[in-house]
Amino acid sequence: MDLSLTATLVVAVLSLGMFGFANWRARQPAQPLKVRMINYHVVQMICIVILLLMVAHLATLWAGAPVTGQGGARRF
Repeated sequence: MDLSLTATLVVAVLSLGMFGFANWRARQPAQPLKVRMINYHVVQMICIVILLLMVAHLATLWAGAPVTGQGGARRF
């Protein structure tokens, strides 16, 4: 399966939207008698990881080759 530019951007936008929703829900005042079934801080962290992966994939797509870092470094 090939992850194209369009699919990468869609996943990044959806992850950013989910991060915004989780941020909004996490900032709601606590209700002592209701139990939160979802920890929205964990959802935010997962969204950040997905966003970082999508940014790295976008860099690879735009560069045309995998970005490995330290391109001219010698191996010992």
